[in-house]
Amino acid sequence: MYVKKLANLMNVTADTVRHYTRIGLLNPIRSEENGYQEYTKQDQQRLKFIISSRQLGFSLKDIQQIIGESEQGNCPCPLTRKLITKRLEETEALFQETLKLRNTMRAALKQWDNVADGATASEVCSLIESFVEPTKDFEYKEQRNDD
Repeated sequence: MYVKKLANLMNVTADTVRHYTRIGLLNPIRSEENGYQEYTKQDQQRLKFIISSRQLGFSLKDIQQIIGESEQGNCPCPLTRKLITKRLEETEALFQETLKLRNTMRAALKQWDNVADGATASEVCSLIESFVEPTKDFEYKEQRNDD
């Protein structure tokens, strides 16, 4: 099958299929008749694996490592567990940073509730320039109110 057919079957764009081919995740056969790249059922299965991996948060580098482990005849599951544990830790850290940012934004809005808009010639925005970051107790209290 050609690029468009594989892309349609897997509900991705043809550019996605071409990208995965360029970086070596897919290995189509070049047709001797017309020089086009032809994708097999194995490529379809590999693309399904790549899509599932991306949905689980694996990077392309992770996917290349997992596939490489498999192609060397090794079970990639231990590596997969290690990688997803790392991705989960990174996601948790990002989530905590996002919560902190949300709480800081809420604190800014609360501080600005009774402040008039305006800026002097030397200021860009008086609201931002006058902002004082809340204490940890304030952030914790705000976070607990959301639960």
